[in-house]
This record gives sequence, C-alpha cells and structure tokens, in this order.
Amino acid sequence: MIANTTFAFIALVVSETEGGSAGLLSVNGGLAFWTTLTFILLLILLTKFAWKPILSALKQREDAIKDSLEQAEKAKDEAKQILAENQNSLAKAEDESKKIIEQSRQFAQNLKDQMIKDSKEQAKKLIEEASAEIDRKKNAAFDELKNQIAEISVQAAEKILKENLDAEKNKKLVDKYIRDISKN
Repeated sequence: MIANTTFAFIALVVSETEGGSAGLLSVNGGLAFWTTLTFILLLILLTKFAWKPILSALKQREDAIKDSLEQAEKAKDEAKQILAENQNSLAKAEDESKKIIEQSRQFAQNLKDQMIKDSKEQAKKLIEEASAEIDRKKNAAFDELKNQIAEISVQAAEKILKENLDAEKNKKLVDKYIRDISKN
C-alpha cells in the first residue's frame, strides 16, 4: 500500500512537471492504469501470502478464545455444582449433629430418670428394712422386759409368800423391788 501511494505521488509529480496544465483533479489514463495494476498485484500477493496466514492465525486465536470461554463456563458450572453439593453435605451434617445431640440429651434424661427411680426404690427398701429391724428390736426389748417383769413379779411374790408379813412390810418390799427394777 505504501508502494501504491508512493507510485501515485511520483506519477503525479512527473505529470505536473511534464504537462504543466494538469491539476490535482485531472485524470491521467496511464497513471490510473498503473495504479490499478499495482493495487491488483498487491491484492493478489497479499491474498496468496499474507491473508491466509493472517486469517488462519485469527481463526486459531478465535478458536482458542472460544475454547477458553467454554472451559471457563464449564469450570464455573462445576464450581456451582460442587458448591451446591457442599452446602447439601453441610446441611445434612448439621441435621445429623442435631439428631445426635437430641439423642444424647434424651439418653441423659432417661439415665437420670432411671437413676432417680433406682435411688428412690433403694431408699424405700432401706427404710422398710430399718423399720422392720426397729420393730424386731422393739418387740425383742418388749419381750425381754415382760420376761424380766414376770421374773421380778414371781420373785417378789415368792418373797412375800415366804415372809408373809403385814401390809406395811409388803409395801416396803414392793417399793424395794421397784427401786431394784429401775436400777436395772
């Protein structure tokens, strides 16, 4: 193209110097022919040697950009899918942890209730056993007391009968035995 412009400028300068009467807007047949011929030759040369490699490079660049965009879109879609899967997994994990916590609380409550129930039953059993032991000891003490009273009464009656004393002596004797009982 630069050659075309150079040829045209040279032809214009030559024509002005030769003819003198021709201006910038006048058409010179020879100049037009050579300009057109130069343009066509340049176009043929560019088409044969330059346009194909340029178009091929542009096509390769376009394909590379298109592939890159497609890969980026695919990667974006995959990232969205992975994000959605991660969010679902996280939600499932949270639900599972809530279930485990709730089960643990329920288990702890059941264990606490069972321990309280067992403790109450054991306390009730101990109280019943203690109460029964107290009753046994009370009955044993009462029986022993009855036996002692009976023995003392028999001894007192025996002495009274042996001494066969008057009422005042009997009273002193009973009082003496009562004092002896209270000492024991």
